[in-house]
Amino acid sequence: MKTVLMVAEKPSLAQSIARILSRGNMSSHKGLNGACSVHEYAGTFAGQPVSFKMTSVCGHVMTLDFLGKYNKWDKVDPAELFSQAPTEKKEANPKLSMTKFLQVEGRGCDYIVLWLDCDKEGENICFEVLDAVLPVMNKAHGGEKTVFRARFSSITDTDICNAMAHLGEPDHNEALSVDARQELDLRIGCAFTRFQTKYFQGKYGDLDSSLISFGPCQTPTLGFCVERHDKIQSFKPETYWVLQAKVHTGKEGSLLLDWDRVRVFDREIAQMFLNVTKLEKEAQVEATSRKEKAKQRPLALNTVEMLRVASSALGMGPQHAMQTAERLYTQGYISYPRTETTHYPENFDLKGSLRQQANHPYWADTVKRLLAEGINRPRKGHDAGDHPPITPMRSATEAELGGDAWRLYEYITRHFIATLSHDCKYLQSTISFRIGPELFTCSGKTVISSGFTEIMPWQSIPLEESLPTCQQGDIFNVGEVKMLEKQTSPPDYLTEAELITLMEKHGIGTDASIPVHINNICQRNYVTVENGRRLKPTNLGIVLVHGYYKIDAELVLPTIRSAVEKQLSLIAQGKADYRQVLAHTLDIFKRKFHYFVDSIAGMDELMEVSFSPLAATGKPLSRCGKCHRFMKYIQAKPSRLHCSHCDETYTLPQNGTIKLYKELRCPLDDFELVLWSSGSRGKSYPLCPYCYNHPPFRDMKKGMGCNECTHPTCQHSLSMLGIGQCVECENGVLVLDPTSGPKWKVACNKCNVVAHCFENAHRVRVSAETCSTCEAALLDVDFNKAKSPLLGDETQHTGCVFCDPVFQELVELKHAASCHPMHRGGPGRRQGRGRARGRRPPGKPNPRRPKDKMSALAAYFV
Repeated sequence: MKTVLMVAEKPSLAQSIARILSRGNMSSHKGLNGACSVHEYAGTFAGQPVSFKMTSVCGHVMTLDFLGKYNKWDKVDPAELFSQAPTEKKEANPKLSMTKFLQVEGRGCDYIVLWLDCDKEGENICFEVLDAVLPVMNKAHGGEKTVFRARFSSITDTDICNAMAHLGEPDHNEALSVDARQELDLRIGCAFTRFQTKYFQGKYGDLDSSLISFGPCQTPTLGFCVERHDKIQSFKPETYWVLQAKVHTGKEGSLLLDWDRVRVFDREIAQMFLNVTKLEKEAQVEATSRKEKAKQRPLALNTVEMLRVASSALGMGPQHAMQTAERLYTQGYISYPRTETTHYPENFDLKGSLRQQANHPYWADTVKRLLAEGINRPRKGHDAGDHPPITPMRSATEAELGGDAWRLYEYITRHFIATLSHDCKYLQSTISFRIGPELFTCSGKTVISSGFTEIMPWQSIPLEESLPTCQQGDIFNVGEVKMLEKQTSPPDYLTEAELITLMEKHGIGTDASIPVHINNICQRNYVTVENGRRLKPTNLGIVLVHGYYKIDAELVLPTIRSAVEKQLSLIAQGKADYRQVLAHTLDIFKRKFHYFVDSIAGMDELMEVSFSPLAATGKPLSRCGKCHRFMKYIQAKPSRLHCSHCDETYTLPQNGTIKLYKELRCPLDDFELVLWSSGSRGKSYPLCPYCYNHPPFRDMKKGMGCNECTHPTCQHSLSMLGIGQCVECENGVLVLDPTSGPKWKVACNKCNVVAHCFENAHRVRVSAETCSTCEAALLDVDFNKAKSPLLGDETQHTGCVFCDPVFQELVELKHAASCHPMHRGGPGRRQGRGRARGRRPPGKPNPRRPKDKMSALAAYFV
């Protein structure tokens, strides 16, 4: 029997599709990577009985990166990244071993059906999967077709079965357009980012950003925010005057009238108009009008509109809204949330989708009335040719979804019902009055038929006081005429919704990437999100944009990126050559990069005004080993030490606290050691600032602390404080933290495992002796006499933390606060009381790893 391998984009999606196609008659088991499940069932394919095997990836299988030395900032000129630096596809998440997993599941299969998301990114992932699977599949005979592509827009029985019945082929051109975008963003972004990060962080100490990044889409996005900031700063308010009149309509009723001239900017002229109207006691009706108008029902919902509303009305950031929508989609509650289309296809089952909402407690009455009276034909929107608009696929309640998922689902559903409702109809009445030589007007609206505003009440016509019935020539008494002084006001900062509109208008990013670009400028400390989801640029964001304008405005204006996006679309349509577009665009930006580097002094002049030089920043902390003067600790991101005398800067570990370590010095370079800590319950270790940046031994890499140093005799090194192999990761060594007493800790020097042990012990030292059973280093522990766990009056004990029965009861395994999710039961986790075998890595003098011994720490890891 032949086998069909089917691959979806996410594990939850694979399970839903398999359940639909197998009608629930399937068996499931975890794959070798622990993250993806495999669902198996029997069925028919191409008219023959086959065995189906459904699994998934977790997004992109591969990512593009530079080869070898080109990933090292210190060894490569950023200009080389445009053309000379070779690139390669690497696994996007090596811990998932996705390529190996796909090859294991695909070995011996005869056909493959790709159920990846039906957008350009999905097409690209299709070919990533094929690159892994095709070499291990059974070879086709006689030109038989073996690769198929399923296209679908929702996780419903109808859509999935229809996709399975009409399989196509993956689109190579769309995949190439994604490859082109990835390479352009990598080469351009890395070149500019590396240069300006190194340049400015080497001169200024209070930038408060670990990365001064540049992105072909990110930078124009920031440009929109700064452009609005500049308009606010340059705005000069002007005083103007308006006339306001009040007329009596009888029975103590009155109307406020608006001046037809609207406003004047000269007070004397306004006073003149006031003087000639204030004398009048009567207002004569010049004209009346009553017109029936309609407020149109909304167009079908696309991604950009969903993100706009989520930000402006629901208070959800675009990135969070997109993630919530994708979760609703994979759970089968809504259709595919990435679409540019606002027009329902002719064969779209509008009534069927509406019937699913007929018993919902919130809108059942509206839906039943629509079904009984007949749904209104939706407005004709834009058909982008990608996916149908976003619609609900099944009914759901607040209790079922909860929180933001419910709020977003509720909006999507109400919007869908509104598109099938009638327009809101209202009567607009206008009365024009003459008071002396001046004309005044008042207007009012009366709802005739609420239409779609019944299901979208926030769109309803506000209640206004009804106007009196009158005719031309009627006279009303004037209550008062007064002059009001007002001022023009500046625009406010851009909201996320307004920024999304600008990005869509200028072609910056796609419906899927717009939230990512907005999130990036927030994460990089270029803008802050204020009340009302308004984006206020920081000093750093403002200076960067002004600097780009000063050197080369096209780096920040949306014009070039918009042109590039059009070229990428032509690649996707097969109308442009992938390599030609890539070479041409890179050549343009390479020239711009060289000009930017040559002209950087222009941006530097702006930086000097807003930021302090390194020498004037920070506070004295530890002594330099070269000049023996105090180096200053710069706490702003990225935290680092700077010696103003030597003009040297030393990077430090991030996301923790740094303090002086007992004024002890490194035996190699005489620099004073500092202590990095992630918190009282997390990891801490000493490090030499010079060794951390310039590894002293061949087997050490940049960024290693004393807990990884292989110095054979230094009291702070791995050789002296290392105990045994980490119970979780492959290469880590558990190292005693000598500063942690009296709440002693042993921490892995690679991963986030932390073992709390020997609380209230006076002293803990790593012995020169090793365990005869597992070869781990023994610990000498001197306990508090009043709280000693030892029998009798004993206070001292030497033993192996892995083997000694006394120590086994005194060890508590934890994870540091910054633990990666993979460390919480992922595939690398040791289950049960497994044996921890250790091998001495080359170049390490004595890592002291347990060998062929049941680990006491592993027992705590269950």
